[in-house]
Amino acid sequence: MVVRRLHLRGIEAECAFTEEEALTRAEKTRFDVALLDVKMPGIGGIELRRRLHEMNPDMKFIFLTGHGSDKDFAIGSAEASFYLVKPVNMDKLIEIIQKALQE
Repeated sequence: MVVRRLHLRGIEAECAFTEEEALTRAEKTRFDVALLDVKMPGIGGIELRRRLHEMNPDMKFIFLTGHGSDKDFAIGSAEASFYLVKPVNMDKLIEIIQKALQE
């Protein structure tokens, strides 16, 4: 749903539902920003961020979560440019994406 809403606002975006899919896409395409959920099946968003960063050190990261703990917040905010809690306003998300790209 987020990808569709970004497309409607003229932002190119792709979606991956698993860490394997995200890593495969990142091998084929160079992305500027990754929007990751902290609580993902498998390795989780924080470990996925580390692996994506190894592949592309220039990639910026935004964590978006609906149920992150204080521990997740501490780790996630240390490892990403931004850490947002769902639900997030689309205008705010776009603003954060633009800020991440300027870093």
